[in-house]
Amino acid sequence: MQKIRTGVVGLGAIGANHARIMAELPNAEFSAVFDERAELAQEMAEKYGATAASSLEELVSMVDAATVATPTVSHLAVGSALLEAGKHVLIEKPIADNSEGAKALVDLAEARGLVLQVGHIERFNPVLGQLEEHLTSPRFIESHRLSPFPNRSIDIGVVLDLMIHDIEIILHLVRSEIESIDAVGVPVLTRREDIANARIRFANGCVANITASRISPERLRKIRVFQGDSYVSLDYQAQAGELFRKQGMEIVREAVTVEKDEPLKLELAAFVDCATHGFQPRVSGSEAAAALKVAIEITRMIEESGGESGI
Repeated sequence: MQKIRTGVVGLGAIGANHARIMAELPNAEFSAVFDERAELAQEMAEKYGATAASSLEELVSMVDAATVATPTVSHLAVGSALLEAGKHVLIEKPIADNSEGAKALVDLAEARGLVLQVGHIERFNPVLGQLEEHLTSPRFIESHRLSPFPNRSIDIGVVLDLMIHDIEIILHLVRSEIESIDAVGVPVLTRREDIANARIRFANGCVANITASRISPERLRKIRVFQGDSYVSLDYQAQAGELFRKQGMEIVREAVTVEKDEPLKLELAAFVDCATHGFQPRVSGSEAAAALKVAIEITRMIEESGGESGI
């Protein structure tokens, strides 16, 4: 089978990593890159053996599938241009900056019979497979995602920048309607919230407590999931975890074995497989749109409370 031609649109910190990995994937031909900064595009093209397209339209003519790592506000326009031209697309999270844009992308991909995958990278973290293996009925979930100020993605707040990862995972794990949300958030270095907490109550009784910060002196990406007879504690960053089980009146700890790998490599390889064979992506446009809807609601609650308290 002939290899599909791939490309990358947007060559900032995330897009540069897309280009690096795309150039290494054995089942794809890395063909083109595009960025409005022509010198950067040329540098990346030379580094990874691709062609620097002079416009998005030129890139479209050179690829069968492409990843989009541009600012969130441009996801709808760039994604639509690719889908309209019959190209398979992976868009970095969040899928769009509003629910209407997300729906437009989902509908367009469905109408054209194309793969639309969204870059919720933690779904490809090897530790998540261990969580799903041991999970039967989550009752309480606690997640923390902290990082130093990134000097990127400042067009969106920390909810759409970081917390949305955990929102998407929690929706995937719980699979129940949301009954209520409480949210608090504070802007510190930007005009949008830089630290936030949300408490989500689901119809099946599960409660999720989610904290995200991009002003932390340390990096932390952890999740704990409690159910009737056990709980799992996982560290996304270290790709390590522990399982705690109740045995009589004692709690027994077991190490969780994780085969470590680079989540972005797994994510992009999966996208190429989906685009090549027509597989359903692990994180579809619809799933990403659902996470976006919740993230937007949390953001709205924070903004309406003046960034100091939620409802």
